[in-house]
Amino acid sequence: MNQNNQYAAKMSPPIVEKYPHEFICHGDLRIDNYFWMRDRSNPKVIAYLEAENAHTQAMMQHTALEQTTLYEEMLSRIQETDLSVPYRKGDFYYYSRTEEGKAYSIHCRKKGSIDAAEEVLLNENELAQGQEYFRLGVFQISPNNQILAYAVDTNGSEQYTLFFLDLNSRKLYSESIADTYYSLAWGNDSKTVFYTKVDSLNRPFQLFRHALGTDSESDVLIHHEQDEAYFLGVSKTRSEAYILMSLGSKVTSEVHYLDANNPTGSFQVIHSRTKGLEYEVEHHGSDFYIVTNDEAINFKLMKTPVESPSKENWQPVIPHREDVMISSVSAFLDHLVIYEREAGLPMVRVRKLSTNDEHRITFPEPTYSVSPGKNPEFNTTNLRFNYTSFVTPESVFDYDMETKKRELKKETEVKGGYDRTQYTSDRIMATAADGVEIPISIVYKNGIEKNGSNPLLLTGYGSYGVNYPPYFSPNRLSLLDRGVVIAIAHIRGGGEMGRKWYEDGKFLNKKNTFTDFIACAEHLINQKWTSSDRLAISGGSAGGLLIGAVINMRPDLFKAAIAHVPFVDVVTTILDTSIPLTVLEWEEWGNPNDKIYYDYMKSYSPYDNVEAKDYPNLLVTAGLNDPRVKYWEPAKWTAKLRELKTDDNILLLKTNMGAGHGGASGRYEKLKEVAFEYAFLLDRWGLMEPRS
Repeated sequence: MNQNNQYAAKMSPPIVEKYPHEFICHGDLRIDNYFWMRDRSNPKVIAYLEAENAHTQAMMQHTALEQTTLYEEMLSRIQETDLSVPYRKGDFYYYSRTEEGKAYSIHCRKKGSIDAAEEVLLNENELAQGQEYFRLGVFQISPNNQILAYAVDTNGSEQYTLFFLDLNSRKLYSESIADTYYSLAWGNDSKTVFYTKVDSLNRPFQLFRHALGTDSESDVLIHHEQDEAYFLGVSKTRSEAYILMSLGSKVTSEVHYLDANNPTGSFQVIHSRTKGLEYEVEHHGSDFYIVTNDEAINFKLMKTPVESPSKENWQPVIPHREDVMISSVSAFLDHLVIYEREAGLPMVRVRKLSTNDEHRITFPEPTYSVSPGKNPEFNTTNLRFNYTSFVTPESVFDYDMETKKRELKKETEVKGGYDRTQYTSDRIMATAADGVEIPISIVYKNGIEKNGSNPLLLTGYGSYGVNYPPYFSPNRLSLLDRGVVIAIAHIRGGGEMGRKWYEDGKFLNKKNTFTDFIACAEHLINQKWTSSDRLAISGGSAGGLLIGAVINMRPDLFKAAIAHVPFVDVVTTILDTSIPLTVLEWEEWGNPNDKIYYDYMKSYSPYDNVEAKDYPNLLVTAGLNDPRVKYWEPAKWTAKLRELKTDDNILLLKTNMGAGHGGASGRYEKLKEVAFEYAFLLDRWGLMEPRS
């Protein structure tokens, strides 16, 4: 085959074989012609994914120069050699930095003063050499400041190998521990480490105690969580007095505590799991503060003595409120910081414990995001928090809880002369089918006219009670400066408007998530922000489910869609307990072994509802090593869409053959992924730069 014929072949979509596989549940027969794609050992599976990648590459070849332009634009806005804001813990100031041309961070500290000599703790670039993928997980310094515990993942599977580095000799301890997860806690003796391990389904299910310098085979198993609906995590209180073992399903919590000065002691339970009761624990002096949903859908704050912390001793501190949700609390020596959500916006309240005086920290914009910063010290009046919005770059503030003065420590630099006054961000409301008002955060470049002709990118998530905050992205300027309007639909199933907002978008209310998104799209069209032939949408993971559902329900509304690692084969996945994390998901979506849930889930599952009709232009991404949404879900969905759709719009599947759920790991490779996706959108909108 000559070169031209080879190229033409790649321009044609791959021909996919069908091998019918029957499922019968509750007397209902489903036939899956692409079930065979689950078998990664089948050479045809890899061949199909590679053929789809080749097709995607060929179909996007004409955008190569645009991708390069976008990449160079985005790269030019980044301060490649940069430094994070140092934070103090004990005698040391810790920070990370990046260097031009290097993909990963370098972690450092200085002793006594920010002007002292730099000590490099860990250079991720050195660890990543020769690896197609690299991700740093745990990074914890021992209490005596002499040992670093760190963990790495080199394939995107989220199964980390744990190492211990002597910071004096720069030599690794002989032991390494495989199959660990994201949490770790040091005992105060700096010799004892608590860590979690994952099971075959990638669920953190065991807590071990390790004695530094010994073979991990002799590690002591502290807890084995038998219930597959529960995750296990370990942490240390800011006071450094207690180690907490947290067990949690989607709707139930159980926390155990251990004196960090006695790491070989026994954990004690605060309150044994009670289905539907959630709580988190923060230590202060002789008390534990408890944030709980016990008879409080938006959570309330309680306090209980450390010596007798069981539920019957919980005393109210902040009662439940219908219009304000408590997200979390942070305890300091004489201050309690309460993170809340009210009217869809994050709020921060500070209470002086010795006087009970309170005040709120105010923020200037109509839509924004605020989150706790690095606050490792207990005995301080300083609170560090992060602030950003659609138009304000990521900013780090130090706030004096006594004087109420805030100091901007750093605003992430956007090179090239970024002027925020050229852009406007706002919050508008759409009305859902049942009359509920749905917030939309929106940003655009000044001068945009509401005439229905603007290209608009609408994104959303709407699951697990997760908030989708409006945040600054220098990459987005490449769209905004080309006249694209960007919006986030804060739909039910998320947590933006409180806990009820979440519960009204899960289980048998899940379709609210999709109809809310459609209502937001219709509102943006009706208000002349855009039109259906200029409207693109995107979402990832459970947000990919959102995209799959709405293009089944209303394909006419959208010009193009991007579905990142989309969870689309809902019924088959949630029925299959051999797939990672399935049992946990029953408390989010329902258990399809119950016919009521089976029928409801089948009625919206994107894969099960693909039909012979026109669909928008579609870009689908997958990660071969993804432990959360297996590669075969987007692959099967693409194949079924290709088989049934009746339009001539493009359908592309792009699988990262060496990564997992989060895509590429290095910052430069990530920029290339963004440039690829933006080029796809610009091409569909007809906004490609003319090329000679």
